[in-house]
Amino acid sequence: MSKYNKLVRDKIPKIIQATGKKCSIKILNSDEYIKALQKKSFEELQEYIDSGSNDEAIEELADMLEIIHTFAEYHGVTMEKVEEERKRKLEMRGGFKERIFLIEVEG
Repeated sequence: MSKYNKLVRDKIPKIIQATGKKCSIKILNSDEYIKALQKKSFEELQEYIDSGSNDEAIEELADMLEIIHTFAEYHGVTMEKVEEERKRKLEMRGGFKERIFLIEVEG
C-alpha cells in the first residue's frame, strides 16, 4: 500500500478506482485545505524546476496555473483581479524579462 498524504486533483480518486484499486480520502476543512494547497504549490514548483524538457515544463506550468486559480478562488477573487494586480505591479516595478540580478545595495 502506498501512502501519499497530499492534496490531489478532484478526479484522482475515480481514476484510481477505475483501475480496480481502492483508496482512502479525507475532505479537508478550510485551514487544512489552504495549508495543503500551499504545500502542493511548492511540490509543483519543484517538479517544474526538475523538468527535463519543454513538454514537461509546460505540463508543470499548467499545474502551477491551476493552483494559482484555486488560490484566487479561495481568497474570493477572480483571475481577472489577479491579472489586474499583475499588470499594476508590472507597470510600477517592471517584470523579469531583462534578467537583472541585484547583487548589493550600498547605504
